[in-house]
Amino acid sequence: MRFRLKPVVFSLLCACAHNAAANADLLALRMDKTFMAMAESGQETPAFVEADRLEGKKDNQIEATGNAVLRKRGQSIRADRLLYFQDTRDLDAQGSVVVEQDGNTMSGPHLRLNLDTTVGVMEKPEFYLVENGARGSADVMHFNDKLHYTLDNATYTTCPADNEDWLLKMGGLEIDRDRQVGVAHQAWVEFMGLPILYSPWMDFPLDDRRKSGFLAPVFGGTTKGGSELTLPYYWNIATNRDATLAPRVMVKRGLQLNNEFRYLESGYAGELHLDVLPNDRVANRSRTRLGVLHNQQIADGLSSYLNLNSVSDDNYYRDLADSVSSTSQANLVQEGSLNYAADWWNAALRVQRYQTLQDLAAPIVIPYKRLPQLTVNAQRSYSSASVAFAGEFVDFVHPTALSGKRLVLNPSASYPLVNTPAFYVTPRVAIHGTHYAMGANNPTALPDSSRVLPMLSVDSGLSLERDWNPGSNDYLHTLEPRLFYVYVPYKDQTNLPNFDSAQADFSFTQMFTENRFFGSDRVGDANHVTLALTSRLLEQSNGMERLKVTVGERFSFSAPQVNLVAPTATTNKSDILLAASGRVTDAWSLDSEFQIDPNQSHTQRYNVAARYRPEAGKALNLGYRFMRNTLRHVDVSGQWPLSSHWHAVGRWNYSLQDARILEAIAGLEYNQNCWTLRLVAQRFTVGAQQANTGFFLQLELNDLVKVGSDPLGLLKQSVPGYSKLNEKPADDARQPLR
Repeated sequence: MRFRLKPVVFSLLCACAHNAAANADLLALRMDKTFMAMAESGQETPAFVEADRLEGKKDNQIEATGNAVLRKRGQSIRADRLLYFQDTRDLDAQGSVVVEQDGNTMSGPHLRLNLDTTVGVMEKPEFYLVENGARGSADVMHFNDKLHYTLDNATYTTCPADNEDWLLKMGGLEIDRDRQVGVAHQAWVEFMGLPILYSPWMDFPLDDRRKSGFLAPVFGGTTKGGSELTLPYYWNIATNRDATLAPRVMVKRGLQLNNEFRYLESGYAGELHLDVLPNDRVANRSRTRLGVLHNQQIADGLSSYLNLNSVSDDNYYRDLADSVSSTSQANLVQEGSLNYAADWWNAALRVQRYQTLQDLAAPIVIPYKRLPQLTVNAQRSYSSASVAFAGEFVDFVHPTALSGKRLVLNPSASYPLVNTPAFYVTPRVAIHGTHYAMGANNPTALPDSSRVLPMLSVDSGLSLERDWNPGSNDYLHTLEPRLFYVYVPYKDQTNLPNFDSAQADFSFTQMFTENRFFGSDRVGDANHVTLALTSRLLEQSNGMERLKVTVGERFSFSAPQVNLVAPTATTNKSDILLAASGRVTDAWSLDSEFQIDPNQSHTQRYNVAARYRPEAGKALNLGYRFMRNTLRHVDVSGQWPLSSHWHAVGRWNYSLQDARILEAIAGLEYNQNCWTLRLVAQRFTVGAQQANTGFFLQLELNDLVKVGSDPLGLLKQSVPGYSKLNEKPADDARQPLR
C-alpha cells in the first residue's frame, strides 16, 4: 500500500485499515495527483511509503516493516524496517538500507535521516556515483544535504564491482555534487595493493567540467635533458578564462617554468605562452619562448589577428622539445593583420616577419619580411558571367638580399558557354600586371620595372555514368574526361626580382592552373593543353567512393622559356601522372600517385600508402615515398592487439637515401576496465646530424589521475588511426574553452 505521511491520513488508516486496503489503488491515484500538483506549485512534496506491514505507535511514530520503501521526489529509501517520527520528520531505517538519490546509490545497515533538511548519518555505507560510475565505501557517511556528503575512512575507485586494481584511500572524503568535485584528505593511491601516490589533500572531478587543481605529475626524460618531472597546475579562473602553470625539472638542465593563459570573449579570443629556463646548466644561458595568439572582432565584417612566436636561440627546440613537430620548426612566424569582409569583396592589411632558426649543418635562406602587405579581392556575377579582381601591394624587406616594393593587379572574367550536369565549357581571360620599385641591397642597380601579361584558358569536361551490378553489389560507374587549355605569351623576366615565387611541383592540382609558379614574381609562358581522365566507382546506397583512378598528361605546342628550375622534359610531352585511391574494402583503403617520365621510361616520383583499420584499436599504415635522386622514405606505423589486454603501437620512418632513422616509436599499452598502462620509446631527428631519444611511462587511473609522461599527443600525431583504448568524451580535467 502507498501512503502520504500526514498525521490525519495515518489516523484514519489506523482506524479503518480494512477500508484502506480495499481502496489502496484509489488512494494511490489520489496521492499521485496530490504529489504532482504540489511539485508543479513548488510546494514541499510529500513522501509515500509502501510496506508489508504499517503500524502507528505512540508519540506520533509510524513503523513500516517488511520490504519497506519510502519515496519522495528525487529520492527513495528501502529497508527492512522504517521508523518515522512525525513531529520531527526524522527517519530511522534499519536492515539492508538502500538510498537512491538522483541516480546515486548509498547502501548500509543503518540510516538516520531528517526528511526536511536531508541531514543524516549512514553506518558502513557503500556508494555508487552515477556521474562517472565510481563506487566506494566508508566507516560513516554524513548527509549534509542532497548534494553534499562527507565520508570517514573512505575508499574510492572507478573499477567495476569485484575489481579493486586501484583504490583511493583517505581519512576523509567530501563529495560536492553541486560543483561535481571530490575532495580527499590524508589520501593515498594504491595500485595492485602497492601505494604509489600520497597527498595530504587532493581533489578530483566527478564529471568532465573544468576545475582548478594540480594535474597529474609527468615523469619522463630525453637524452638531451635527462630525466625530468613536470607538475602542472590548472587554474580555472572563470568560465571563459584559464591558465596552466607547469614547472618542469630536468636533471641535466635545471628548472623550466612553462605558463599558458587562455581567454574567450564574445568579440575576441586568444592564448599566451611564456616558457622560461632561467639557467640552462648545459648551455650556460637562460632560455625563453614566447607565444601570443589573438583574434579580435572589431565591428561587423572588420576583424584583426595577431600571431607572435619567439625563442631565445636557434637550438631552443632541438634541445628542449620532446616531439618531431617542435624540432622541425625552422621559421617562427610573427605577424599581425587587419581584415575586412563584405558581401562580394574583402581586404587585408598585414605585417609579417619570421625568426629563422638556423642549423649550422644545414643552413636555410631567411625569408623576406612583408612590411606591410595589402590585398584586395572581389568577385561578382553579371548574368552568367563571373568577374573577379585580385590586387596586392607588398613592401619586401631583407637584411642582405634585394628589397623592393611590388604592386600586382589581376582582373579576370569567365563565362560558361555550356553548363549542364554532364558537360561544361568555361573560357576565362585575365590580365596579370606587376610593377616593381627597387629598394636597398641592389648592387647591380636593377631599375624599376613593370610587366603586363594577358592570360587565356578554357576548361571543359564531360561526365558519363552507368549503373554496374557485379554480383549482388550496386555501383555507379563514372567516366570523366577533362581538357584544359592555357595560353600565356612569353616575356623575358630575368631582370625582375624574385621575392616569393617558386616553381610548383608537377601535380594534378598544378596541371589545371594557369601559372606553374607560386607567388607573383614569375608568370610562366604557356601554350599547352592538359588531358585527364577520371573514373570512379561509387556505391549506390550511400555514395561511398570505392575506387578512383585518374591519369593525365600535358602537351605543349611550344617549349616553356620562363623557368626557375631547369626543365627535365625535352619534348612537347610532360610526365604522365597516375593516381589511384579509394576504400577498397570496409577495412582497407589505398592512396597512391605516380609521376612517370615517358621520354626516359622511368618513374620520377611516387607515393604509395595503404591503411588497414578494421575496428577501433586496430590500425596498420604502410607507406613509401620516392623522388629520383632526392628522397626514398619508408613509413610503417600501427596499433594492434597482442591479447585481450595488451596492444602494441609503433612507427618506423626511415630514409633509405640518407641511411638514417627520421623517427622511430615503439610502445606497449595494457588496458584494463579502470586503468591503462603505456610504455613508449621514441627516437627522432632534431637536426641534420642530431637525434634525440625520449621515454614515456604512464599509468592512467580512469577518471582520477594520470601518473607519468603522457605519450598520447605523440601517438595520435605519429600513428594515423591510433585510438585511445579507454577513450571517453571530454575525459581530461583540463578542457578547451568553448
